[in-house]
Amino acid sequence: MTAKSKRKSTDIRVKEITFGYEDFPYRTPYEFGNRSVDRVTLLNVHCTVETGNGHLAKGFGSMPMGNMWAFPSKKLSYDTTLSAMKRLAERIQKITAGYTEAGHPIDINFTLEPEYLKAAVDVAEEMHLGQPIPKLCTLVTASPFDAAIHDAFGKVHHLSCYRTYGPEFMTYDLGHYLSPEFTGKFPSQYLSPIPKPWLWCNHSVSAIDPIEESDIKKRFQDGLPNSLAEWIVADGLTHLKIKLEGNNLESDVSRVLQIDRVAAKVEAGRGVHEWYYSLDFNEQCPNVDYLLNFIDRIKQGSPQSFSRITFIEQPTRRDLEVKPEQMLFEASKLKPVVMDESLTGYDAILVGRKIGYTGVALKACKGQSQSVLLNAAAQEFKMYLTVQDLTCPGASLIQSAGIAAHVPPIDTIESNGREYVPTANRAWLPKFSGLFEVRDGKLHTANLNGPGLGAVS
Repeated sequence: MTAKSKRKSTDIRVKEITFGYEDFPYRTPYEFGNRSVDRVTLLNVHCTVETGNGHLAKGFGSMPMGNMWAFPSKKLSYDTTLSAMKRLAERIQKITAGYTEAGHPIDINFTLEPEYLKAAVDVAEEMHLGQPIPKLCTLVTASPFDAAIHDAFGKVHHLSCYRTYGPEFMTYDLGHYLSPEFTGKFPSQYLSPIPKPWLWCNHSVSAIDPIEESDIKKRFQDGLPNSLAEWIVADGLTHLKIKLEGNNLESDVSRVLQIDRVAAKVEAGRGVHEWYYSLDFNEQCPNVDYLLNFIDRIKQGSPQSFSRITFIEQPTRRDLEVKPEQMLFEASKLKPVVMDESLTGYDAILVGRKIGYTGVALKACKGQSQSVLLNAAAQEFKMYLTVQDLTCPGASLIQSAGIAAHVPPIDTIESNGREYVPTANRAWLPKFSGLFEVRDGKLHTANLNGPGLGAVS
């Protein structure tokens, strides 16, 4: 652990921080992990920061609250878990507004996260929830506050925030935030200061989405595609993220093979010879044997389909218990196995590696600070890296795309807001059309190099 005797002159204090909500209905339900979502509440945060010499800047952060994913519960209703997140957001705002120390945005988040977690315990007790608010849920609730501070920090220094993660701006190195082996290293060493010009769009296929014409039960007349086959043609897709049940082997195998059959036909018609799949079980596999049986069945049913799989995401439960049924080493010999729901901090990476995870999914909804730090750890450990979203529309997609565009090993990004909640993107289309509309299977990110996160000028 290294520290310097005095703070940086570039450090900022939070002068004001406020929040509000926006609600949008989904165009069509999104099913994953045996859960179905048909609406979204965005948590929007505005903040003002000040440097030691009195310079001011405003920042903005936004994130879907995603309670069905971040706070799954068999006994609590959607409205109850959402209410808990909203009450927690009030606490996080008060904690952040009451913090008067100057620091880099990562310092502020690193210091306040334990207080946020304590607040989550208090909210669960006050609301008599009967179960704790998960750490993942707290990270999601805090993420737009963290994003707004990073955004303001970049703007007060007239720089992309991705140019502010080196020793010129940070008092502490990675050894302070992670572990001693990172002493002398900074996040900037694992980031590109200039965004990639584009990323492949990893198009999400939910567990109930129509694959071909015969699967369509009700056709929407809104100008958007209605089946996967139509989406592939309309957006020129070559990367598909397939949501699977994880507790129905026959159904999971059949769905992947159907998608492969349809994709092969459509891509051949487009003259495309290479396309790829990622598979997401959303922690529903009961054990690793299920996953190995699934992989074996795919290999038998379509060797080419197996060869197109790039990674497998969160196959088993998120609690990361070191038990035989959780050991993923045999599976990760075949394909990268990526942590998502279980990835809640550096300690989770360390445990994940002990049970066979070989990759991580960075997510803006877990915080800009965490994404920057865990990216460094994952690269140092030579883990597979991907960026996934939480049906992120608007500013949250811009933040998510910014992460992917500045992490050198990543060349794809999940972007499903355009599929399920396109109304939330309409206000952003004029300025960032290349990001919110897929062209030739790509999301264009070259212009995400302005001050802050690039979401608001």
